[in-house]
Amino acid sequence: MRLALVLLLGLGLAAFTYLYLERLGRRGLVPLLSRAVAWSALGLLLLNLSCPVAAPLRRPQVLLDGSLSLTAVGGRWLEARDSAARWGDVRLFGDERSGADTVPDRGRSLLAPALRAVSAADRPVIVVTDGEIEDLRDVPADVLARTTVRMFPRAPMPDVAITDVKGPARITSGDSLVLDADIVAVGAPVADSAVVALEDGTRRLARRTVRLGAARAGRVRLAASSAGLAPGEHVLEIVLVDQHDAEPRTDRRLHLVSIVPTPGIVLLAGPTDWDSRFLYRALKDVAQLPVRGYTRLEAERWRSLQDLSVVGVEQVRQAARRADVVVLKGNVGAIADGGQARGVWRWPSGETPDGAPTPGDWYLMPAGASPVEGAFAGLPVDSFPPAIQLTELRAPQADWIALSAQDGRKGPQWPAVMGRDLGRTREVSVLADGLWRWAFRGGSSEQGYRAWVAATLSWLLAGADTVQGVARPVRPVVLNGRPLVFEWLGPGPAKSVPVRWVGGRAETDTLRFDGAGHAEVWLPPGEYRYQLGPGGIGTVAVEEYSDELLPRPVAVTAHEARASAASATRSAREWPWLFALAVVGLAGEWVARRRLGLR
Repeated sequence: MRLALVLLLGLGLAAFTYLYLERLGRRGLVPLLSRAVAWSALGLLLLNLSCPVAAPLRRPQVLLDGSLSLTAVGGRWLEARDSAARWGDVRLFGDERSGADTVPDRGRSLLAPALRAVSAADRPVIVVTDGEIEDLRDVPADVLARTTVRMFPRAPMPDVAITDVKGPARITSGDSLVLDADIVAVGAPVADSAVVALEDGTRRLARRTVRLGAARAGRVRLAASSAGLAPGEHVLEIVLVDQHDAEPRTDRRLHLVSIVPTPGIVLLAGPTDWDSRFLYRALKDVAQLPVRGYTRLEAERWRSLQDLSVVGVEQVRQAARRADVVVLKGNVGAIADGGQARGVWRWPSGETPDGAPTPGDWYLMPAGASPVEGAFAGLPVDSFPPAIQLTELRAPQADWIALSAQDGRKGPQWPAVMGRDLGRTREVSVLADGLWRWAFRGGSSEQGYRAWVAATLSWLLAGADTVQGVARPVRPVVLNGRPLVFEWLGPGPAKSVPVRWVGGRAETDTLRFDGAGHAEVWLPPGEYRYQLGPGGIGTVAVEEYSDELLPRPVAVTAHEARASAASATRSAREWPWLFALAVVGLAGEWVARRRLGLR
């Protein structure tokens, strides 16, 4: 409609000029038509009218499922890969990794991030998968409707798998090693029982038979003595014995345990309170040594903080005397006297004749240079929850003070955390009660609490733990296709750390930490010994097992993309011939007017 109006307007203006104003009659027909053509072309260019055109055919973007499920027994990886290559440009999806990998080694089946990324481009999208997508609920329905889904489901196969292993990460030499393993049978037919063994290299430590029953699942407990295992880190294997099923990668699991010759850290509380409970949990989280906790509820009756079982007095006394670090919370009597601990951490609560604690809102703040000052770097310690009481004691001149306290942020400052080096032994005293509220609150105060506990332990042990350093793995054993995550434990903000791997490969890498103090490393299955540049060594392992190897419900169905009308358009200024037509029309009018003797 607008095109016709532009053409009529150009013709009308040209006719008005030559037939009415200049009254040339039939002699003005040639310049009239030339001007009509020129003005019509200029009008179209000025208004920049557009019209629909056929959309260009673009090569589809193919999202190929790169999870391990397509390589499991019954999976159709080769068929899916070859088909995807014929249908368009292939990009693998599955986990958080980026890059152009062409190997199906992803430990998850995440579709939403990749689909959101490619749907922004004006290209057809094809998803090639076995249907076992775990985040389908995060995919918008309209995006999925505009996407073609083509299925290559795996064929069901019988299999018996070890799906989970739980056990201690650290034990003292001579203690019992107890692991729990979950066994699941999938497909049919399978045996109604399975034999599970615990092995350390070529040595078999335990063997049990588990009945699967009607539920086709069971749990078995494997118990063995650690007396025959040398101190150090051991990657133990939990295996299915004489299991000849279709998927051998689900028949073997790994568990890393550290065996130390001494009890490590022993906490004695008399009686237990919130501070001792939160401290016990923090010690277990940050320490790379076995942690034992005992509480005295009445007289000489002691219980374990692990399960509140009754413990003999002599057992508590021997543990305290053999510990590397002993933590004394409250009134524990003389049970820890005569010990050979390298570090003593005292938490008096008014039981000594030095003075009773003073209740109040005692706000803590860093007091200057100390061996643990790095734990509070950049943290608003004076905004953390206040302590509920403080034993007001002046520190000896030789002691260092890490934290001082003021009642209600006013008045004199009193030492809250102080320490001393006595040569063979180091001591730290905490004169404030209620620091458990730092950990309970969460956020930066919880981070400060954990960092302070870790730094204090490091100093009491006369230096950083050689198996810890400035970073440590969150989980020393991870599933196939999942990253090893290291967390920053050093002072101050996290920074890049060089690391050398020895094991499945020997090379140097770099741990790059994010804002949360975590660094991810992707390794193929195997056992690795790592060594950090600033100091710190340890063992990690990547299993051959993955949850992707077990069949899961199919979450998506095959369908073609919903057809949509072509929305491609082309504007007048994209036609070069229209500019040429305007020039030809103006030139033709000039020539015709000159022949008629007009200017």
